[in-house]
Amino acid sequence: MTDPSPRLIEAVPPEVEARILAALGRDEALIQVQTDMAAEGRAFGCRWLAASSRRIVVVDEPSANGALSIPMAEVTRVRTEPLVGGGRLEIERRSAPTVAIPYTQSMGEKLSEAARGLEQLRAGEPFLITPRLARLRCEKCSRLLPEQDGICPACIRKWSTLKRIARYMAPYPWKVVTLAIASLVTTGAELASPLVIRHLIDKVLVPAATDDSPADPESRLRLLGLLVLALVGIRLVSWAAEWVHGWIAAWLGARSTADIRGELYRRLEMLSLQFYDKRKVGALMSRVTRDTGRLQDFLVDGLPYLIINTLIIFVILGILLWLSWELTIYALIPVPFILIWGALFWRRLRRLFTRWGEMWSNLTDRTAEALTGIRVVKAFAQEGREIGAFARLNRKITGISVRTGVNRTVFFATISFLTGLGAIIVWYFGGQEVIAGELTIGTLLAISWCMVRIYEPLEWFGQVNSWMTRAFAGAERVFEVIDTVPESYDDTRAVRMPGMRGRIRFADTTFGYDKSKPVLKGIDLDVGAEEMIGLVGRSGVGKTTTVNLIARFYDVDHGSIEIDGVDIRRINLRDLRRQIGIVSQEPVLFSGTIAENIGYGKPGAKFEEIMAAARLANAHNFIVAKPDGYETQVGEQGNSLSGGERQRVAIARAMLHDPKILILDEATSSVDVETEKQIQQAVHRMVQGRTTFAIAHRLSTLRDAERLVVLEEGRIVEVGSHAELMERRGVFHDLVRMQQEASRIIAVAE
Repeated sequence: MTDPSPRLIEAVPPEVEARILAALGRDEALIQVQTDMAAEGRAFGCRWLAASSRRIVVVDEPSANGALSIPMAEVTRVRTEPLVGGGRLEIERRSAPTVAIPYTQSMGEKLSEAARGLEQLRAGEPFLITPRLARLRCEKCSRLLPEQDGICPACIRKWSTLKRIARYMAPYPWKVVTLAIASLVTTGAELASPLVIRHLIDKVLVPAATDDSPADPESRLRLLGLLVLALVGIRLVSWAAEWVHGWIAAWLGARSTADIRGELYRRLEMLSLQFYDKRKVGALMSRVTRDTGRLQDFLVDGLPYLIINTLIIFVILGILLWLSWELTIYALIPVPFILIWGALFWRRLRRLFTRWGEMWSNLTDRTAEALTGIRVVKAFAQEGREIGAFARLNRKITGISVRTGVNRTVFFATISFLTGLGAIIVWYFGGQEVIAGELTIGTLLAISWCMVRIYEPLEWFGQVNSWMTRAFAGAERVFEVIDTVPESYDDTRAVRMPGMRGRIRFADTTFGYDKSKPVLKGIDLDVGAEEMIGLVGRSGVGKTTTVNLIARFYDVDHGSIEIDGVDIRRINLRDLRRQIGIVSQEPVLFSGTIAENIGYGKPGAKFEEIMAAARLANAHNFIVAKPDGYETQVGEQGNSLSGGERQRVAIARAMLHDPKILILDEATSSVDVETEKQIQQAVHRMVQGRTTFAIAHRLSTLRDAERLVVLEEGRIVEVGSHAELMERRGVFHDLVRMQQEASRIIAVAE
């Protein structure tokens, strides 16, 4: 979403700002960004680029004098040039040398957006940029983020994250109430035991002479039996409460995590291709699997015990103060040292855990990439290379795991030493009070037991802090995806168009994946309903980009695309895509049967409809020739079928979908002549009564197109029928001639 008056402004030092203001005069700064390379591009340094509608200003290090001021009228072109490890923003001038501003790779998006804005200002076009750029550092602590726009593990808002997680438990109130009651009962049972043991020792086993304990052995035996029965009852109640607590915690944690995982996957399905262009599939898979898995582990094992141990600490502390406040103060001497040690050391462990998570994400991504492209790996005999790459990442994970394990050991060994000191203090000062007759042995043992129960949670809290940090870091990564704005499927203001005629109009359409380098530049084209258009041009001129824009996989940067007179950005997205069918060069099939893949575009389609679509696609004969016919499993990504078979299944799928607008992107490439003939026959049937955009590697296959649109450098250079363009002897004629010559060379070579 663009600001009505967007500006790309970063804060600059006061002395630099003074120079920029002096150079711009009264003009408002629309662009003001910092780069990270010195002028010669050989060392790191700070430079600043600023611009108004009439002038560009370049300021070097603050120690340098003045600023380079370039009138916008003198600028002929602004562009970014990618280099190894970075790039260079070039400002070409009419009567002066080109100004080059180098930058590292981390600055690429920002400088690309700045170049796009400068080019718009130079050309007098509407100033449309994206003021918000990807964050590379945490805005709070300035640490580098694990990934662009990612979560800073050091600044996770634990309590707000915990409250958000808790909202997923809200649909199950009775389970939550039962869990709370079980937690209280478990805590009460834990606290009752030391009080019973105190009476057991002081009144039965070692009764004091002045005490009101029964003196005769028979009475003491009866009291012993009652107190032992009380301990048995406490154990039974504790066992039942723990059983209920464990079952409810496991169910509630698993159910809540499943709800989060389900919402995450629903959001992933609803996000735009632009979201996926900036992220690796392996990293997203990691969020669905590893991050939600960590969250479930914490909800099942961590959160319930965090609640119980917190209750235990406060209640036991009250009991200790009641039994002997002086001894309690002595016993708590090591606690501040434990807390300080934990606070300091867990910062180090947190960094190690974050690094460990990054390494796992990289390994997951690399493994997914290598296994997805296993055919290419084997085709080039690069198994050893991939094994070596995996081994390097595996060694890094091993190294970080060892460092993490060693640091954990040091941490817990030190905590154990400090808690041991606490026990020694209790026995020393408590023993003195027992000898002096100021404290009973039973009370001393009860205090000693209570101190153990306080120190155990303190040790455990250090571990759960790490556990919670990792779980919440995963939760934040999950919520980051959930909070991403999806495609506008549910826009209530969108125009409903369940039926379309298929008339399409491009009006000054401009678009670029890198906004400073438009792929399409000012495309103007009217396509009539049921007309077949062939898109022609060399690789990279924007043919596939054009059809991607029709399907609204991306939104145009400038201009518009209309269908039946309505801007596609205003059309209900489901209605739009239900009217579009796509057959691509590399058709995607899903694991399942051939029938399931053909029926994918029309859920609930009858078998007769599936078979009719297969006949129209010239796929029926090869399907029934297989042992399982339409129930044949296609395998992962359709790898059990040949390229031509996959292509015809994809055509059948599109035919069953029955779209009004058909997109054929290299639908006949990479197949033999006989298969191509069958596919061409299927395509000929398919285009009848539909608005069709066809991209073909072999230009001769586009003879049936009513018009050919020739693209070059993102612009339309020729439009006409095949015969008209050949007579014109322009760009299309040259492309056909080159292709014919290439075919002759191949034929001679064979």
